[in-house]
Amino acid sequence: MSALMIALVKIRNPAKLQEYSAAAGPTVAAAGGVVLGRGKHTETLVGAIDINNALVARFPSAAAAHDWYHSAAYQALIPVRDEAMEATFFVLEEPI
Repeated sequence: MSALMIALVKIRNPAKLQEYSAAAGPTVAAAGGVVLGRGKHTETLVGAIDINNALVARFPSAAAAHDWYHSAAYQALIPVRDEAMEATFFVLEEPI
């Protein structure tokens, strides 16, 4: 069952974001993931959220998303990510 990884992001450092994105993209692809979309947050319809960007990627499974996040290649990028942004990542299993 495929899964979506959603990243809710508040950018802190645009230059570091470019560095992080250039390095993180290949790790997603290596894990079988595909970025479906990314963009600027424009409106919250209900509730409260403090973000200015988001990203959605599809992985072959929730396990593949988990393995990507915990891979050595991605873990090495976390210091750059943390300089670039505040982020919440979560995974949703897609229904059959």
